[in-house]
Parts: sequence; structure tokens; C-alpha cells
Amino acid sequence: MGIHKFFTSLNDLERIFRAPGRFKFEEHNVAAHSWKVSQYAMFFATLEEMNGATINWKSLYEKTINHDFAEVFIGDIKTPVKHASVELKQMLAHVEEKMMEQFIKQEIPQDFQDVFFERMKEGKDETIEGRLLEFADKLDQFYESFAELKRGNTDIEFVIMYQQALQKLLKMPLTVSVRYFRNEILNDVMHEETQINIAALTNEVLNKSE
Repeated sequence: MGIHKFFTSLNDLERIFRAPGRFKFEEHNVAAHSWKVSQYAMFFATLEEMNGATINWKSLYEKTINHDFAEVFIGDIKTPVKHASVELKQMLAHVEEKMMEQFIKQEIPQDFQDVFFERMKEGKDETIEGRLLEFADKLDQFYESFAELKRGNTDIEFVIMYQQALQKLLKMPLTVSVRYFRNEILNDVMHEETQINIAALTNEVLNKSE
């Protein structure tokens, strides 16, 4: 048993597409999603650090890069389905955890198993690194849905995805990051030329959050 199986499984993440079953102008796979989440998290962690926070960078990178590896086993489940109920979300998380555990025991060399158990566990926790992961993960949902709406995709699911992601981002317990997102990024978003009225969709959420 060697690390070969783990390395080859990374290719599978490139073939798992997000928001399956919907028409999209741009396809996004899980491997690319993980990279983008790492980039978002790196920026906002830098912002938080510049404002006095202490960041465990090793933990942050491990959490963001690995956060969706378990989708190699069950694929990408649509957000509305995944969050349909607390019970369903917990059940899916349990399945992912058990399949990840089995994979590590069977495919990862024993000398590295403890390290992989630590790296592959659920990364969204109460630490600042866990919160930055959650923020960055939701930000990618925001940007993926924004890209579809910008080009005129009228599928209502992307409107829902956009507004749900925006609501979640505004409520995250990361004061510095949320303030920057709201004051700087959203301002740019609403001034872009789009096929669908993004400013109206955004202001609808902003007005409810005040």
C-alpha cells in the first residue's frame, strides 16, 4: 500500500462538477473550487491578521485545500438538498466521515495515517481558521452564482444560491472580513454590468439584514 491511490484520486475531483443537473454557462469542478477557496481564505486571513488576529497558516491551508476531498466518494450534493434539514446534513456529514476514515485506513501508508486523519477531518469549526474556511467556501458559492446571473442565466436556483450565500456571508462571526466584503466587494459587484439586476437582488438581502 502506497500513496499512489490518494494521488490518482485527486484526478477524480476534476470530474466532479458543482451544482449538477442545472444549465450553466460555466462549469466548476471540485478541484478548482478547493483552490479558489484557498485563495479567498488566504486574502481574508491576511486582512484579519493585519487587524490584529493571530492566524495558524498551516492549519488554514490544510483546512481549505482538503475541505471537499470527501466528495470524491459521494459527489457534490446540491446546496438546497444538503441543507433541507439538520438531520440530513448530519447524516451526509457522517457518511463522508466514515468513508474518509475507511479510505485512509485502506489506502494511506500507516506512517502517514495519523496526519491524514487530522488533515481530512471536518475543518469548519469555531477557530478563526475554521470560520475563514466557511467564509471562503460560501464566497465561492456567491461568485459561482454571480457569474451565472451576470450572464443572464434565469434559473431560479442561482438566484437562491446567490442570496443564500450573501445572507450567510453577512452573518459570519468575522467582523473585519464581513465589513470588507460588504463595503468593498459588494460595491464592486453591484456596479458591474449584468444581464440580471444583481443590485436589486443584493439590496433585497441587505435591507433584510439591517
